[in-house]
Amino acid sequence: MRMCSFKNVLALGFASLAFNGLAASDYQDASLPTEQRVSDLLNQMTLQEKVAQLQTVWHEGRELKGPKGALKADMAKKILPLGVGHIARPSEDLSPVEGVKYTNAIQKWLIDNTRLSIPAIFHEEALHGHAASEATSFPQAIAMASTWEPALIHDIYQASAEEVRARGGNQALTPILDVARDPRWGRIEETMGEDPYLIAELGVSAVKGFQGDEQNIPENRVMATLKHLAGHGQPTGGLNIAPAPIGERALREVFLFPFEAAVELAHVGSVMASYNEIDGIPSHANKMLLTDILRDEWGFDGLLVSDYYAINELITRHGLAGSKENAAIMALNAGVDVEMPDRDAFPLLEKLVNDKKVSMQKIDTAVARILREKFKLGLFENPYTDETAVDAIVGSQAHRNLAQTTAEKAMVLLKNDGVLPLDKTKVKSVAVIGPHADETLLGGYSDIPRQTVTILDGLRHKLGKDSKVEFSRGALITQDIQDPSPASVKAQSFSKERWNKENMKLADLSNAQALIDDAVALAKRSDVAVVVVGSNEGSSREAWAENHLGDRDSLNLLGKQHALVEAVLATGTPTVLILSNGRPLTLGNLYQDAPAIIEAWYLGQETGTAVANVLFGDVNPSGKLPLTLPKTIGQLPVFYNHKPSAKRGYIFGDTAPAFAFGHGLSYTTFNYSDLSVDASNAKANGTVTASFTLTNNGDVDGEEVAQLYIRDVFSSVTRPVKELKGFKRVALKAGESKKVTFELPVNLLAFYDAQMRFVVEPGEINLMIGSASDDIRLNESFEVVGEVSEIHQAQKAYLTNVSVQ
Repeated sequence: MRMCSFKNVLALGFASLAFNGLAASDYQDASLPTEQRVSDLLNQMTLQEKVAQLQTVWHEGRELKGPKGALKADMAKKILPLGVGHIARPSEDLSPVEGVKYTNAIQKWLIDNTRLSIPAIFHEEALHGHAASEATSFPQAIAMASTWEPALIHDIYQASAEEVRARGGNQALTPILDVARDPRWGRIEETMGEDPYLIAELGVSAVKGFQGDEQNIPENRVMATLKHLAGHGQPTGGLNIAPAPIGERALREVFLFPFEAAVELAHVGSVMASYNEIDGIPSHANKMLLTDILRDEWGFDGLLVSDYYAINELITRHGLAGSKENAAIMALNAGVDVEMPDRDAFPLLEKLVNDKKVSMQKIDTAVARILREKFKLGLFENPYTDETAVDAIVGSQAHRNLAQTTAEKAMVLLKNDGVLPLDKTKVKSVAVIGPHADETLLGGYSDIPRQTVTILDGLRHKLGKDSKVEFSRGALITQDIQDPSPASVKAQSFSKERWNKENMKLADLSNAQALIDDAVALAKRSDVAVVVVGSNEGSSREAWAENHLGDRDSLNLLGKQHALVEAVLATGTPTVLILSNGRPLTLGNLYQDAPAIIEAWYLGQETGTAVANVLFGDVNPSGKLPLTLPKTIGQLPVFYNHKPSAKRGYIFGDTAPAFAFGHGLSYTTFNYSDLSVDASNAKANGTVTASFTLTNNGDVDGEEVAQLYIRDVFSSVTRPVKELKGFKRVALKAGESKKVTFELPVNLLAFYDAQMRFVVEPGEINLMIGSASDDIRLNESFEVVGEVSEIHQAQKAYLTNVSVQ
């Protein structure tokens, strides 16, 4: 995108300083080192101006908005007299062009009317595309993770960054790197699954997509924010924000690992603390977590922000702070720099400094961090965004194509008895059945894109006029959205409204049998039935209040969907079961009875086109599960990387999951052969190389995700039965073979011993390569040699390099 020129903006800045009676200062000189500029500006700020930088406006900031993105100058004078650190989600309820005008107007007001002309950071949500009107909606995070393709994740978040920045935004509150180990939790769709290594590699790519690889953030990128530090993904009872029952070893090895990798390898600009507590200490008051580990151990020098209203929850929910003054002190001392989304406790910091309850050094440290990020974003040189460029960037055809490619690669073929792929020349009538098959489900943190493609429309477009594609709803999940917006109706998606709806209720089932009967009649007169069932944004979502819940005590299909599928299967019509859902579900007998099952998650705005391409074989499915699908809720927790003693067995039951982590079929088959392991340097700081040949045995082109697992056979503390330590998506034409080589750093095998030292221990390592965690094709052991070696921070390894020849 085009920005206002440096010369013009600098002139505006100097003019503002002159207008305010100040001479030009070092902090206005872009040729000087960032730290010199930060120090110069900090030295000129009053305590009031400093405290203002640690605050955010959101609800209050809505009073700034005039018609079509115009700024109400009188309200700006009231709300922003001293400047501000952050403004939350300025794109809300504005078109792309209106959003740019609004952010530009705020920046100009701050430059022209505050003493030091410090621009604001505008943060936005961009979990799977910018959550703003008309923006491209990519597949939900759990679906993105199912691609197992870091380069694709990079491109998605780069595209999202371009759309955020085009509207004037500078910071994205994502990616989410929570390790999700409880599918009852409604936010599991926002995560990248259950495995710390997979999340780490995808997370590093996501941050680089947002920020780029340079120290300063380019003018078409944004600052990324890692969420949520830490342990958020395994709450007690699967209930959002509940305490995380995690010991320090598991915290460090599992839940912190993706965050550490993103800090060390991608140099992320921002981190957000989590709502939950660990061992009695809420994260927003946890100095060990936010300062001792994040900053002192990992060397994070960026901005640490609060989750929305979490500082106040130190009083209202955790019962830790008896007043807002105490809550502010606790959060600041723990390491929180900025209060979000509204100023509440942190404005009290001015009085707390004057009362000598908070040191000025603490304030200066936090303010320096936010100023540093503003300089890295180039906001002092380029505070404005080109209003003429935004429409060509937001929702562009290139981004739409990327959304479709991602959706195609995200689908996981769980089961196929030969029904798929469908033959376009033989299928002349299709029954499309399901509560939302005529709507595009986008998942949480979505807005309304310019257009979507439903599964119904995707199949109609694929087959054309020569075939009949008919729809029957078959079942209902939750109560309908009353009076949806015209934009939602046009886009054929009510995800935003459903996700935001309070006091969600299940659908009225008085007409359930009639809906099933209609679907059965349609299936009987059709060549194929495509049954789309699962969940929606009202039955699986973030539970942010007692009147806005989203966690469940069951994973069964809601709203007579199970009976619907059974009834359609009983017709004998060839049936494909498509799961459109935000969390794993337990399907009971349907896993055995359905001839073909696709886990689709929420596939974004191009859902229908992608589904049709996979169903008819124009695209060969290649997704892999980023988490384990349980058979029953009683199996939970069911993650694959459990300890050896975890799965003895249930009387009259089964511990094996429905589908294992890493599982995913194809329309072709792949052969693994010729494993060669070079362990000549298998010692601390060394590397073990494992090479093998991967062959496409079928008669259609395909892509396979080869996965490397290890097991530490004997160790001083218990280790998981399997741990993912590398993976690679490999494209192979029919009959083609390629050599795949994993370069496994031995330091990636390190763990925390009984004394909580991070060590590599000598001993036997079982190396396993295969198509899924339960589908190991090649297996060989090697010995790590030498003495027990403590691995220091600078020696840590995070990722395995993989090459394909």
